[in-house]
Amino acid sequence: MRVGTFVLAAQFPGQGPGEALHRAIRSTEVAEESGLDSVWLAEHHFVPYGVCPSAVTLAALLLGRTRRIRVGTAVSVLPAQHPVALGEQTALLHLTSGGRFTLGVGRGGPWVDLEVFGGGLEAYERDFPESLGLLLDWLTAPRVAGKGPRYGFREVAVVPRADDPLDGCGGAGPGGEGCGGPEVVVACTSPKTVRLAAERGLPMLLGMHCGDEEKAEMIALWRSTALAAGRPPESVRAAGHVSAGVAQISDHAEDAVETLVKAMPGWLRQGLDAHVTVDGRHRVMRDPVAYTELLCGLHPVGPPRLAADRLAATAERTGITRFALLVEGSGDLTVTEENVARLGTEVLPLLA
Repeated sequence: MRVGTFVLAAQFPGQGPGEALHRAIRSTEVAEESGLDSVWLAEHHFVPYGVCPSAVTLAALLLGRTRRIRVGTAVSVLPAQHPVALGEQTALLHLTSGGRFTLGVGRGGPWVDLEVFGGGLEAYERDFPESLGLLLDWLTAPRVAGKGPRYGFREVAVVPRADDPLDGCGGAGPGGEGCGGPEVVVACTSPKTVRLAAERGLPMLLGMHCGDEEKAEMIALWRSTALAAGRPPESVRAAGHVSAGVAQISDHAEDAVETLVKAMPGWLRQGLDAHVTVDGRHRVMRDPVAYTELLCGLHPVGPPRLAADRLAATAERTGITRFALLVEGSGDLTVTEENVARLGTEVLPLLA
């Protein structure tokens, strides 16, 4: 079982962005000290839901602060940036960290980000497959040309090469198998994106709002699509899908739930209300209290044994053995540090 943290750099009511980012950094340092496997960094623009606008930039800082733990993006929003620029940054982090970087990418949403960064609604609705393909080409080929309707450019050399054979085996490869490059995972919330990831042989990152049954259905679709696309059965079986969730460890379940229900709704209401759609389309927002209670019921929120049992149950029902768990739901630095430490030192041994 590979258990890591999911860091949004959430800005809770009454806090500044510096406090949120400091908590993100400290929680990563404690995660490494406590034996956790990884830290996954979210990326958001123009909203206090998360104040990290560049997951790869924060990943660079955290890779420099740590020595063992893996650092991944969950996710870098591909429609808001050029895939070649993201590929170059990924290669740099992969090579300088000794292969400890995982690139997670996603489609994002129909937010005003698309207007600010010049991608337009087409980048979100139509062009994600082209962008993903160009990114993967950049991470696996010595020379690349842009041949699609969105990105057209002459062939250029890939420098530095993330999969340079002279560097040996520094990573798992884009699909999670073999040597020669950084791992790439894709955030999936729809069958269309599940099929795209499967055809490319890329592991999925599944959201914290999904229950085990829904995640199992998405994995079944991924497997059938990957096999139909000619992916080797052994790589399909070994795909390292990641389940996002929430973790709050306490001696008593009611105390853990109370901690999150007191803090998370205010953050969710403030953060999610700030999202602005690029085209004025109507958005249906979840009730923050009900959503927090839903998360508490789905994920490892409670004593160490309950937390371990919930993680093990998800693994048994879905086949997932990698977890990215939101640990900053209290909004408090000291509580977050204790939460991460208990996750590593009290829950993880129960899963061995």
